[in-house]
Parts: sequence; C-alpha cells; structure tokens
Amino acid sequence: MPTSLTIAAGVTVGARPERVWDLAFDWSRQHEWIWATRTSGGHGLGAGVTGRTGIGPLGFTDTMEITQWDPPRRCTVTHTGTIVRGEGIFEVLPRGSRSEFRWTERILLPAPLLDLVPSAAQPAFTRVAWALLAPLTRAGLGWSLLRFGRLVESGP
Repeated sequence: MPTSLTIAAGVTVGARPERVWDLAFDWSRQHEWIWATRTSGGHGLGAGVTGRTGIGPLGFTDTMEITQWDPPRRCTVTHTGTIVRGEGIFEVLPRGSRSEFRWTERILLPAPLLDLVPSAAQPAFTRVAWALLAPLTRAGLGWSLLRFGRLVESGP
C-alpha cells in the first residue's frame, strides 16, 4: 500500500537557466510565487531551509535539508518535519533560448496521521487521504509555477 505520492509540474520561460535558478533559490522571494509561504535558508549541500505556509496563526512549518545542489541544474531538498516529509526536486533544463523549470514532490503521508489509524484501516485511510490531498497539491504546484513563470519573464 503506497504511503507516498509523486506530483510533478513544469513551466517553460524565456530566460537563461542561471536567471531561473537565481530566482527559484532566492528564498526571500519565494513568497512572490508560492502562495501563503515564507521561506528562508542557506545554499549548498547540507544547508537548512525553512518554509512557513499559512495564513495568520493557521499554518505549519516545513523544515528541509538540501541533499543535492548542482547550480544551475538541480536542487533536491529532504523535508524533515512532522507535517511534510519526503523530498522536493527542482530542475532547470535549457530549451534553446528558453529554460524549463520542473518541480517534483515525493510526499509521504505524515506519520502522526497514520499513527492515529488502526493498521487494518490504514490502506483505506491512505486511499482517501491521497484522494483529498493529491488534487490540492497538484493545483498548488501548477499555480505556483505559473506565477513563477510570470515573475521570471517580468525582469529583475
């Protein structure tokens, strides 16, 4: 019974890979394209990153560690918190005079949720949880990338 979900989306923009990379990993600007999220952190292998997603007092903190850092091509973060676990993969691919920015999330169901469910009911619970979470996650990823594309193409 899978307890993980993989969701991927991409956007092609009229910018060189270096420009796409610089904007994607300017943590202080991620709120401009990822809805209701403020991010801070370091750069490079092993650096910590923290994202706070929410509105007012409602929200959660997503702690991460950079586990792969290959500018301007690829960054992988491992989500280390209790709410969001798994990994996020960000790739910048040259496409002639354009670049494609891909974002993939491999998300694990939060352990605290599974701990509340008896073992025999976990398969059904997992199916229902993903049926609810997958569309929201896909929509959020796609919407964020559309905003990212507009931001990249609007200039510095």
